[in-house]
Amino acid sequence: MSENADVIVVGGGLAGLVATYELTRAGKSVLVVDQENEANLGGQAFWSLGGLFLVDSPEQRRMGIKDSVELAMQDWMGSAAFDRDREDHWPRQWAEAYVNFAAGDKRSYLHELGLRVMPNVGWAERGGGLATGHGNSVPRFHITWGTGPEVVRVFREPVLEAAARGLVTFRHRHQVDELIVENGAAVGVRGTVLAPSHEPRGVKSNRDAAGEFELRAQAVVVTSGGIGGNFDLVKENWPTARLGPAPERMVTGVPAHVDGRMLGITESAGGNIVNRDRMWHYTEGIANWDPIWPNHGIRIIPGPSSLWLDATGKRLPVPLFPGYDTLATLKHIVGTGHDHTWFVLTQSIIEKEFALSGSEQNPDMTGKDLKLLLGRVKKGATGPVEAFKQHGEDFVVRDNLRDLVDGMNAINPGPPLDFEQIEREVVARDREIDNTYTKDMQIMAVRNARTYTIDKVIRVAKPHKLQDPAQGPMIAVRLNLLTRKTLGGLETSLDSQVIRPDGTAFDGLYAAGEVAGFGGGGVHGYNALEGTFLGGCIFSGRAAGRALARNL
Repeated sequence: MSENADVIVVGGGLAGLVATYELTRAGKSVLVVDQENEANLGGQAFWSLGGLFLVDSPEQRRMGIKDSVELAMQDWMGSAAFDRDREDHWPRQWAEAYVNFAAGDKRSYLHELGLRVMPNVGWAERGGGLATGHGNSVPRFHITWGTGPEVVRVFREPVLEAAARGLVTFRHRHQVDELIVENGAAVGVRGTVLAPSHEPRGVKSNRDAAGEFELRAQAVVVTSGGIGGNFDLVKENWPTARLGPAPERMVTGVPAHVDGRMLGITESAGGNIVNRDRMWHYTEGIANWDPIWPNHGIRIIPGPSSLWLDATGKRLPVPLFPGYDTLATLKHIVGTGHDHTWFVLTQSIIEKEFALSGSEQNPDMTGKDLKLLLGRVKKGATGPVEAFKQHGEDFVVRDNLRDLVDGMNAINPGPPLDFEQIEREVVARDREIDNTYTKDMQIMAVRNARTYTIDKVIRVAKPHKLQDPAQGPMIAVRLNLLTRKTLGGLETSLDSQVIRPDGTAFDGLYAAGEVAGFGGGGVHGYNALEGTFLGGCIFSGRAAGRALARNL
């Protein structure tokens, strides 16, 4: 089968939709090629919480948050810690451009498409404790009203309208195996037509061959995502020298189709991959009791109060508190020789501080249900959190610490937990609650968080003793490491054009989204500030679409 268009977009995720949207605005014809069925249009973004990194937004200003380009740039560069002259050449430029986008027309660009954000601004990834280091100095996490599906919708609908006008053709169940390069320029793709699949969104589909295809265009945009669904590739690229040996077991935070195939295919065609050892995996993963894809894990987005213990029952060191420094915590956990840790908390903490990442775990915001949303301020955990507490294999609920530790050992993959060790940690922590001042830096962090009104009202529990029966029952959660994002990828210019290993531009070949490290081959450097993955897909997809719209 052969077919022609102005541009071929490989991957129907968010970055691909954005690039297609921008191309069709300019009247260009687009072939969208994706190995999954039409139910998966929108890719990983559909499953997200819809968090967006914005700087000096009206929502921030209404909450009394004083943010600025200068502060955000300080946080971004302190977190990215760029240290590679060659490989960080384009990522540095992308970082500066992205922060200015987040402080500039990002909000208005999305607002004009119909997207709205919640009035409360979340404070994610609070960092390592220094103004010049990693972390957000102020709250910047803006949750989309409608979460990930809404972010997808505002681009999907105009793309589908363009398809109705004949500008967009979808080729689902088409797996690209090769980029066609002629006279040094990308001019098309070849691959395998896969057998039909009627699986629901996110469910693993077959890879049975049903034919072959060849498609040609003036340019190709690769928007195929990262490697988070391919544990073999995660282990192959794992930064052992920096983080220690790759874990033996992780739960999977993305669908199986996030397999990284197009990275190798594009590299074989002559594209340059940089910073492939940079990746972003979470430390607060729990096994989904109602899974959609294989080994399906969900991330707890924690408030700061839970006592965090390693696999031996020892408290994690300062400043490795819940929600503070993801990769430093990952490095510490891997260094213990185990791939699990524990939260110890109370019913009062879980009710106020446990949020679950994912659109399907937040039906109130995803469904734009105000009545259901208001239930969050009432006593009790949200429905999805309560369902995990009752059915999740990682949860233990007991009335006292002795029984709690016995329950932890009943699901413990090892080593055996010693009650006296855990009791010492809990009692020592609880003694620090008696005064409003303390030497315990986690309790300081909790009290600091509650000076931010939103955290005090809906996000951070009032400090209390873990063994206080009035705050119970006591809860333990076994935490797994969770695969998520590729921070490195195809090197690209600020127009999202792929760069060759010799530093020259690859004619006709562009890349956007996670496959390009969200811009440049690694706009985040070593650390993400959260709310920046969807935004990176939007920004880089927009850059690719607009560049091609100008140049074709």
